[in-house]
Amino acid sequence: MSQVASGLVLALLVLGLPAHAAEKPAAPGHYLFAWAGDVSHKSNDFLAVIDADPDSVSYGQLITTAVTDQVSMQVHHTEYTMPEGALLFANDHLAGRTFIFDLRDPLSPKVAGSFADMAGYIHPHSFLRLPNGHVLASFQHMQHTGGDIHMGNSGGLVEIDDEGQVIRAASSADPAFPDALLMPYSLVVLPEIDRVVVTNSSMHDEDPRGHTYQVWRLSDLKLLKTEYFDTGGRRYGEIDPEEPRRGPDGSVFVQTLACGIERITDIATKHPKSQLVHVFPGAYCGVPTIVGHYLIQSVRVTHGLIVLDISNPSKPVEVSRLTIEEEFLPHWTGWDARTQRLVVTGYGDDHRLFMLKLDQATGVLTMDTAFHDAGGKPGFSFDDRQWPHGWKGSANPHGVVFSR
Repeated sequence: MSQVASGLVLALLVLGLPAHAAEKPAAPGHYLFAWAGDVSHKSNDFLAVIDADPDSVSYGQLITTAVTDQVSMQVHHTEYTMPEGALLFANDHLAGRTFIFDLRDPLSPKVAGSFADMAGYIHPHSFLRLPNGHVLASFQHMQHTGGDIHMGNSGGLVEIDDEGQVIRAASSADPAFPDALLMPYSLVVLPEIDRVVVTNSSMHDEDPRGHTYQVWRLSDLKLLKTEYFDTGGRRYGEIDPEEPRRGPDGSVFVQTLACGIERITDIATKHPKSQLVHVFPGAYCGVPTIVGHYLIQSVRVTHGLIVLDISNPSKPVEVSRLTIEEEFLPHWTGWDARTQRLVVTGYGDDHRLFMLKLDQATGVLTMDTAFHDAGGKPGFSFDDRQWPHGWKGSANPHGVVFSR
């Protein structure tokens, strides 16, 4: 050790600090960003930063928040994973506003910008990154001069850069399907075959039910094909298709609000096709996650999650279930490849998110009990807190994403 280093260690010891602090920099942190809104709809939407490093002494504790100027209406989707540039899109759907958060310094999150209507479309829902780093967003409705968002049955896709500027846009309307609901809900990008798969469902109960998906060409945003989902022989499982996810075999698995799982194949051809391959119990299933050959689905009626083995993609097999608590209605799930954990948020009187572990050999989910609140209960409570941005109250989390 050099004389300079020895002197620094001696100085640290005099100050009562550990000597190894002079030789080893602090390990970088790992964080969970939870998009939340006031349950009473009186205060504003905000992003909560939570310690997600299992080796940290403050694991599961609140670090800070970044508040927006939007009074909470329907805090909804963020991006599904943290983009490389750490500029995260997060949406209040009913307000029709999307915020761009600068999370390059997780301990000092900032609102970098926001946008509402774009290129003649309103009410964006989901955001997926393209190979060029831009966001491709699904917008549920066309903008009408009369101000009625329920006029018409189509919306569009809009490519947006990190400054919130429109790059290009295209309509989901298809003259061959004049009576079908063609409101883009979510999407999956398949750059290796120059395709985007989009599901069509409405966020509004008064609208008709969705039954279709669309295949687009990524390179020019040209709508190539609109198709009805497989009904499975008059079963209800295809109703309101929502979240598409790419499977390990390259096909696309789609969760429906009716708790079905549809599988889309032959996407690069002129004749894509779907098959209803599984139906979970109940209805109002939420955002799924695929990890390896497991599909993890939030299933409201079970108050927890069900795991399918999709090694045989045409015949998924249930391998495990986890009930979280009877008051919890699960919805959003998100995977953290870094710590091999799954986060889940939902609805109910107890506004809480939970951290789970997945055994990737068996598909078994278990609660991460080390991620707990001050009282020792697993999860992170959003109820009746004094938040760092100065507000005291209860919030409901929705979209959640991990730092890279």
